[in-house]
Amino acid sequence: MIYTTFAQLYDELMDPDMYANWLDLVKTQLPANANLLDLACGSGRLAVSLAQNGYQVAGLDLSEEMLALADYHARQAGVELELYQGDMTDLSQLENYEYVTCFADSLCYLPTQADLQACFQAVYQHLEPGGKFLFDVITPYKTDVVYPDYMYNYSDEEQAFLWNSYSGQDEHSVIHDLTFFIYDDKKAAYERLSELHYERTYPLVTYKTMLAQAGFKQVEVSADFARKEATKTDERWFFICQK
Repeated sequence: MIYTTFAQLYDELMDPDMYANWLDLVKTQLPANANLLDLACGSGRLAVSLAQNGYQVAGLDLSEEMLALADYHARQAGVELELYQGDMTDLSQLENYEYVTCFADSLCYLPTQADLQACFQAVYQHLEPGGKFLFDVITPYKTDVVYPDYMYNYSDEEQAFLWNSYSGQDEHSVIHDLTFFIYDDKKAAYERLSELHYERTYPLVTYKTMLAQAGFKQVEVSADFARKEATKTDERWFFICQK
């Protein structure tokens, strides 16, 4: 499997309205021209939008293929992004930032609670005094009620996409089986590209405890891109944490 191809397909799959909502959330919380780090920046769609709105943006992602897409999107948009390849649990290679963002439930891809705690501590250490950390996560309601046996299928003349989700072995975890079938004109056949994605989340009290242990004193939690109060039946929570 060529992961670059899968990365491009996965990038095209994302709903543009989600990026617009994340951008609006950032704009309500961070002043114009702020210096920020976008963790797990992926293909750079949000980072590019932030740069277009006057923010000084750096992006970090574990995947070199995703970073190549981020660089491509930045050049197409005519904006500058500082891009780094690395693990979000270790930011020692980076400078300090006024703000850090991490959206698209990227933190839920960390496999263990210890990894998540390490990420929170790394972010706290690389925030300027008074800085903010904005992130979102899927909720236990999403992993335990919404996702089990979830299925989504899409097809047209050139490709088909199959998405199946089922419960993982860990509490509040889910596995996504993502498969693309792409038509290859040269072979006159479909090529199959697939990946398994694992996500894990925790009760709200666990997140608050871990953030406090990392050093964050002020933590606000909401739903619907910070437009509503958080409840147990939300599918995604949004956190605004101040150092």
